[in-house]
Amino acid sequence: MRFSLIIQASPLQQQAASTALRFAQALLSSGHQLHRVFFYRDGVYTALNSSCTPSDELNLPDAWQAFARAHEIDLVVCIAAGVRRGVISEEEAHRYGKHTATLAAEFDLSGLGQLIEATLVSDRIVTFGGRA
Repeated sequence: MRFSLIIQASPLQQQAASTALRFAQALLSSGHQLHRVFFYRDGVYTALNSSCTPSDELNLPDAWQAFARAHEIDLVVCIAAGVRRGVISEEEAHRYGKHTATLAAEFDLSGLGQLIEATLVSDRIVTFGGRA
């Protein structure tokens, strides 16, 4: 079965954010496919390359990047939510006159079209965090 995930929880909200990563790992261990992970709302903070996680906590941004590298998973950050929260690529930094990009290496900024495409090609969409 092919899944895509939507992560709306900030990496600072450890319960939802860490559950999403464990769920993604379990999917692959169970023989399922993971098409895309789409970070939306406060979930975009996961892609911030300037965050510093205390040594006694799980570093979710690094863990997602290692997971993506190991399994060739597409990590997409909503561009509107990212820009609003200061998560920007080199291109967006130039566009907005900022001095540096803050988007971590394994993540891509893109629009909601990537989320729509994921819903069309996936058998299941699972959302973590967000509003009830």
